Amino acid sequence: MINNYIHHYQSPLGGITVASEGRYLIGLWFDGQKFFADTIDENAPEKDLPVFEKADRWLDIYFSGQTPDFTPPLKILTTPFRKRVWEIMLTIPFGQTMTYGQIADKIAREKGIKQMSAQAVGGAVGHNSISLIIPCHRVVGTKGNLTGYAGGITKKIKLLELEKVNMSGFFVPKNGTAL
Repeated sequence: MINNYIHHYQSPLGGITVASEGRYLIGLWFDGQKFFADTIDENAPEKDLPVFEKADRWLDIYFSGQTPDFTPPLKILTTPFRKRVWEIMLTIPFGQTMTYGQIADKIAREKGIKQMSAQAVGGAVGHNSISLIIPCHRVVGTKGNLTGYAGGITKKIKLLELEKVNMSGFFVPKNGTAL
């Protein structure tokens, strides 16, 4: 296993743990979220690193309600399919959303196949190890369903509101995996 390090950031929505292998971010999670710290050694030490300073600056800008004009260096440690889904999420602009189905359709077109499972895309979105910077909170259900955020549906709503997304067409499901 590679050496990795952690850093803590206190956001308006709670604590965030950031991880690096020394030069690149490899993880960013709300403390206690589903799949928390799944890409790092559970005993990773805290360390001051330039990449953590960049992550803090990005998070400061983001939580001030502004669009960060840079992305800290990222190292995506996952399967090729998840990596492609996460790369697509990186293209979703601040204040906008994309559906699981739109991501699935994009991948299907790229692969030259008739269709791709939106549920498979949902699994990849849910396992995003670099939350916020890779904006999985901007992925929504086709009919406005605010489903599937590992940090919790309340945080997803607050993040979309912070970005001034028009929330009038969205709803929280009464049951399911989003809750």
